[in-house]
Amino acid sequence: MTATILTQTYNLSAYMIYLPIVITLTVLVSQFLFKNSKTFMIDIFHQKEDIAMATNSLFKIGFYLLNFGFALCIIEFFQIETVERLVVALSKKIGGFSIYLGIMMLLNLLLFLKGRKHAIAKDKLQTEETTQL
Repeated sequence: MTATILTQTYNLSAYMIYLPIVITLTVLVSQFLFKNSKTFMIDIFHQKEDIAMATNSLFKIGFYLLNFGFALCIIEFFQIETVERLVVALSKKIGGFSIYLGIMMLLNLLLFLKGRKHAIAKDKLQTEETTQL
């Protein structure tokens, strides 16, 4: 007969701290990004506000899905037996997720800027065509 030694771990505490923080970070970044991207979208879609807002909403949903999915993929904590290890593990996970979230925000911003640049080039081309006629 083997005796199983049960040791108290802080894994549940880690999950209970990690999840609200990454959810809050994702929601705050998303609200900030997509509130300010409306102007880009309206410009990209040539003042067609209904299409711009619908596209912006789809981008927002995609942003949520990617970020929540990534946060859940990296959630695993291994045998956290001391408070010090809890703090270190949370710092690594939340720090890594924050870096990822920042990169995602910058990639979205680059997409918006590229779309705006394309829209301006298209407007310029149409203006040149109408002046030649």
